[in-house]
Amino acid sequence: MSKITFLGAGSTVFAKNVLGDVMLTEALQGFELALYDIDAGRLKDSEQLLQSMKQTLGSSCTVKAYTDRKAALRDAKYVINAIQVGGYDPCTITDFEIPKKYGLRQTIADTLGVGGIFRNLRTIPVMLDFAQDIQEVCPDAWFLNYTNPMAVLTSVMNTVGGVRTVGLCHSVQKCVSELFEALDMDQTGVQSKIAGINHMAWLLEVKKGGVDLYPEIKRRAAQKQKEGHDDSVRFELMLRFGYYVTESSEHNAEYHPYFIKRSYPELIERFRIPLDEYPRRCVNQINGWASMREKLLASGNIGHTRSHEYASRILDAMETDKPYKIGGNVMNTGLITNLPGEACVEVPCLVDASGVTPTYVGALPPQLAALNRTSINTQLLTIEAAVTGRKEHIYHAALLDPHTSAELSIDDIVSLCDDLIEAHGSWLPAFK
Repeated sequence: MSKITFLGAGSTVFAKNVLGDVMLTEALQGFELALYDIDAGRLKDSEQLLQSMKQTLGSSCTVKAYTDRKAALRDAKYVINAIQVGGYDPCTITDFEIPKKYGLRQTIADTLGVGGIFRNLRTIPVMLDFAQDIQEVCPDAWFLNYTNPMAVLTSVMNTVGGVRTVGLCHSVQKCVSELFEALDMDQTGVQSKIAGINHMAWLLEVKKGGVDLYPEIKRRAAQKQKEGHDDSVRFELMLRFGYYVTESSEHNAEYHPYFIKRSYPELIERFRIPLDEYPRRCVNQINGWASMREKLLASGNIGHTRSHEYASRILDAMETDKPYKIGGNVMNTGLITNLPGEACVEVPCLVDASGVTPTYVGALPPQLAALNRTSINTQLLTIEAAVTGRKEHIYHAALLDPHTSAELSIDDIVSLCDDLIEAHGSWLPAFK
């Protein structure tokens, strides 16, 4: 029996969406859905929900929960990863509260900035443990990574872990629809091309019937900026740099040095930047889980409508050899010529029985490549810190981060990193 292993299966709603999609996919019937999580209670909830859904949907998939990770991975054909190391309490709290003492504010802190750096540093060792197990018990498996920070973790799994990995993010899928909805434009029949890096990929082409829609998009966006709206950061970047970026304004506010500035507090209101947004979401999710859990598990008749998640469509394409196009995070093997070869890039990819085949993009417009490189610098130094265990590279990563370096002095950045290392304690490996 072929096996799909889900790591972080205690993310019950996400597991429901992804594995519910699998249950509705004809080519994936008969697969074992192996669930693994370190939280036994959440794992049991997910197992119960998926067993119920399997009955409702009439799927021939088998659902099985594991407390032994290696057993869950053994002979897996596909591995889906959705873990979060350290959770909201204590690690996300630490990522936000310690920088606040230095006057450094963040919105999401799951990709870049000091929050993203330390999320990487506590997650990479766990991912490399996964890679070691995969090399031992399912070396040919495809690893579908949904965990942030996407670019760094996907890169580490491919290069250090030696595991065939593609990173999957929702921002490419939602990019065009969010833009057109915000501008009251009809997206029917629109053709687009997106490439860059995760959370900072660019809508390079947007056409309808061969006509470039960017002039009309920018005309409407400029009017929206005068009125004020919740996607102001992305619209500002588009109007200044020429192209719309995939990830949300709250994310991009902290990827650049222009928006969250103590010396210009009026920018927060002008661009409607939701400081501390991710902790708020975490608290709301935690508070809402009890009632959501009760609703999900109370019914013995749990149905599912196929979601927009890539995972089941990727596995279907690999099983049937029917091609499917995704926006995937892969290593830059000459795909984007003016970004570093060591970078993980987000480009259109073709999926079929041969696996994931990225497409050649060529050179990005120079200003976009320059913006991407500011993130890549921090990503590569973060990987260097994790792989070598040298503390100086943590400092380098933070010193090169655009938002952090725009707000703090060298001494303060080094001190902040030291405070974060101490506060994280055993969540981090020892650094030299």
